[in-house]
Amino acid sequence: MRDFNHLDTAAKTDYHHQLLNCATALGGKNFFLHMLEAIRKTKPHPLMAKSCEFHFSHGSIRWDKVIFQDKLTLLGNIRIRESKQGNLLPKQQHETYKKVRNLVRTLHPITFRVKPKQRKDGDGFSMKAFDVIDDHTTQLNPIFDAVFFCSIETVKKILAYQPKES
Repeated sequence: MRDFNHLDTAAKTDYHHQLLNCATALGGKNFFLHMLEAIRKTKPHPLMAKSCEFHFSHGSIRWDKVIFQDKLTLLGNIRIRESKQGNLLPKQQHETYKKVRNLVRTLHPITFRVKPKQRKDGDGFSMKAFDVIDDHTTQLNPIFDAVFFCSIETVKKILAYQPKES
């Protein structure tokens, strides 16, 4: 996700509503933030779990395929680039193009499903790792980025954002 402070009002409002919907589907902001804290505390990173699942006190996250350390490291590096240029994919001539393209091909089909422990808390939500815009433009899904990578302070800022009424 690009720096929240540098987004226009419409994009800020969109991210706020997306995260708020996910938090509500998990049982509320507190349960959502609790999940993020559990993810940040877990070492090694939960995405590398061989069981393709992560459990926290208020629910679980499941996905379809094991993600290895090299893919996770590359993802962490390229998300910084995406925040600057708005695209995960480098130019075709760049030395990392093939690695990044393979990463996108590997992770794009994976669906991450977040479910609360108690059915009464909500229905949960699903997300993909990337939003593929076209053959040359791919962006990190902002929900995926918020859940697995953004600082908790950034997520709190997005959740607390007050959209301006038009």
